[in-house]
Amino acid sequence: MSPHPTPVRTGQVLRTPPTDVLDRSRVGAFLRWLDEHRGVRLGTHAELHAWSVGDLEGFWSAVWEHFDVRAHHPYEQVLADRSMPGARWFTGATLNYAEHALRHDADPDRAVVLGRSQTRPDVDLTAGELADQVARARAALVQLGVRAGDRVAAYLPNVPEAVVAFLATASLGAVWAACASEFGPRSVVDRLAQVEPVVLLVAGGYRYGARDVPRTEQVAEVAAALPTVRHVVDIEYGDWRVPAALSWPGLLAEQEGATPDFAPVPFDHPLVVLFSSGTTGAPKAIVHGHGGVLVEHLKNHALSWDMGPGDRMLWFTTTAWMMWNSLVSSLLVGASIVVVDGNPTHPDLGWQWRLAEETRATVMGASPGFVMACRAAGLTLDAGRLAVRVVGSAGAPLPPEGSVWLLDQLGPDVLLVVGSGGTDVCSGIVQGNPLLPVLAGEISGRCLGVDAHAFDPDGRPLVDELGELVITAPMPSMPVGFWGDEDGSRYRATYFDTYPGTWRHGDWVLFHADGSCSVAGRSDATLNRGGVRLGTAEFYRVVEELDGVEDSLVVHLEDPAGGTGELILYVVTAPGRALDEELRATITSALRSALSPRHVPDQVTVVPAVPRTLTGKKLELPVKRILQGAPADSVVSRDALADATALTPFLDLARARALAVQTAGSTR
Repeated sequence: MSPHPTPVRTGQVLRTPPTDVLDRSRVGAFLRWLDEHRGVRLGTHAELHAWSVGDLEGFWSAVWEHFDVRAHHPYEQVLADRSMPGARWFTGATLNYAEHALRHDADPDRAVVLGRSQTRPDVDLTAGELADQVARARAALVQLGVRAGDRVAAYLPNVPEAVVAFLATASLGAVWAACASEFGPRSVVDRLAQVEPVVLLVAGGYRYGARDVPRTEQVAEVAAALPTVRHVVDIEYGDWRVPAALSWPGLLAEQEGATPDFAPVPFDHPLVVLFSSGTTGAPKAIVHGHGGVLVEHLKNHALSWDMGPGDRMLWFTTTAWMMWNSLVSSLLVGASIVVVDGNPTHPDLGWQWRLAEETRATVMGASPGFVMACRAAGLTLDAGRLAVRVVGSAGAPLPPEGSVWLLDQLGPDVLLVVGSGGTDVCSGIVQGNPLLPVLAGEISGRCLGVDAHAFDPDGRPLVDELGELVITAPMPSMPVGFWGDEDGSRYRATYFDTYPGTWRHGDWVLFHADGSCSVAGRSDATLNRGGVRLGTAEFYRVVEELDGVEDSLVVHLEDPAGGTGELILYVVTAPGRALDEELRATITSALRSALSPRHVPDQVTVVPAVPRTLTGKKLELPVKRILQGAPADSVVSRDALADATALTPFLDLARARALAVQTAGSTR
C-alpha cells in the first residue's frame, strides 16, 4: 500500500538556503574569489548564472583558475570559436585528467576508493595505493603495446580495478570505453566494436544478491567478436577465471617500482567514449575530451554538489552509465568514493543506506525509483547515524512525495540536488545547488555555465509552457564528436538539425520565470493528444501513487489521418491485485481530475513488468514502435534491458493488434 501523507503541491518550497550559505559552501567561496581576484561581485544564483552564460570566457577561465587546473602548456584563448557545433575551448593548452584525479595526495594513508561488493570482501585503496596501482597499470598497458589514442575497453562491474584501469588509460592518453558486466554480448559488441579496442579487461562473473552470475561464456563471445583486441585481461573477480586471459593482478605485480607519469594532451583529446542507451537505434559512441570533462566536473561537483576534501560520495551506478564517470570525478575535488557492485536492493531496500552509514558517505545518489520504493515500503532512516549532507537524484523526474520523504527522513539541513542532463554532456543541464531552494517535484534552476531554455517548434523561447530543452551557448563538455563519424553528419543530425546553431537535447521541459523547471520526459515520447503535447512524467506521478499500481508506462499511437489517435496506459498491479473495473475507474478518475480529460487513456492494460534500460529508464519509444509494427530487434537490443522478458507481452500485444487489423480488413 502506498503511503498517503498530507498532499504536497508541486513547486512548493521544501527548503530554503541557510542564512550563512555563502560562508560555508564552496559556491560561496567561489563568489568571494571572484570578488577578490576578478572584481566580479555577485551574491545570488540568478546573478551568478546570468554572468556565467553572459561571459563564457570569464566564467570558464575563473573555473580554471579557481580550481587550479594544471596545464603542461598554457591556453592561448578560452573560447576561440563559439559556433555550435565546432566550439573550440582552451586552445593550445595541454593537460591530463588523471593527473588532476591523483593530485590530492597530501595524506597517502587517506582512504580514497572504498570497494563494496556482494562478490568478495571489502577492497579499500588509500591515496598512496591508488597512485601506485595506477602507475603499475599504466606501465602494464604500455607493456601490452597500448599507446596514446588507442582504445582500452572494459567489460566490468563497478569495482576499484575499473577505477585504476580508467585512470591508467587516461594517464597515457589512451581512450577508455566500458560496458557493465550485466550487458549481454550483443549489446557489448554493438558498442565496443565501434571503437576497435586493443585491450579488453573483463571479469569472469559476479554475485548479484544471493545469485552467482558466471560470465565466462559471454566474455568469450565478446572477445571473439572484437578482432582488434590483442589482449584479454582478467581482473580475477571472485572465484571466476577467464580461460587463456592475462592476469590483471599478475601484470600489476610485475610493475613494482613504476612511478606516476601523465601524458600532456590537448584539451579536446579523447578521454572516454560513452554510449547512448541504444533504445532508439544503434548506440551512439559519444566522445568526451580530457579538458571538457575536467572543467565541467570541477564546476559541477564543487559548485552544485558542494563537494570538496573530506567528502565521500556513494552513488550506485554501473560502469556503463555516465554517473560512473561523475563518481570517479569526485577525486578531482579531493573527495573519496564508494564503488558498489551487486543488487542495490539486496537483502532489502535498506542496504544502500547501511552502506552510507558504514562508509560515512557525505554525498549520496538516490534515484527517483529507489526513493519512491523506499517511501512505498515505509522505510525509516536514522538520520543521526548517517553522515549524508547532500543527496543527488537524477535519471528521471523525482515526484514531490519523494522529495518530501527524503527531507523528512534525513532532516531539513540536508541539501537535495535534483537534476537532469545526461550522457551527451556527461553532466547536468538543470540542477539545484546550495544557493537555490529545494522545490517539491521540480528542479531548482539551470546549471552554471549552461544557457538552457525551452523552445517552441519555431525556435522561440517559452516560459511556463512545455517545449524542447535546448542549449543556446557552447559548453566545454559537449562531445568532441561521435566515434567513426568522420564528417560530423551524425553528430549534427542528433543535436543541431532541428534548430541550426542551437543544441536540442531531446527532453521536454517547462521553465518558470525564476529558472526552476520540470522535465516531462523525452520529447520523442511525448503525447500529442488533440494538438496538445503532454509529458509522460505527469501520468506516472498520478498513476503510481494509487493503491494497487506498482509501475506504469504510457504510449500514444498517432492517427495518420489526423485524429486524436490512441492513448494506451500499461500498468503493473500490486501482488494479489487484479486490474478490475474498480481499479480502472480509479485510474481514469485520478487522471481526469489531477491532470485533464485529455490525459484519460483509451485503454488500460495490465502487464507483468515495464521494460527498462539497465539504468532504469522506461522504454516508451521502443514500445510505441513495436506496437506500430516495427521488429523488436530494430528498435532495442534485448540484452541492454534490465529484464529482457519484459518486452514479450508487448510483442504479443503488437501481434494481436496486427491480426485484428488484418481480420477487420478481410471482412470489409
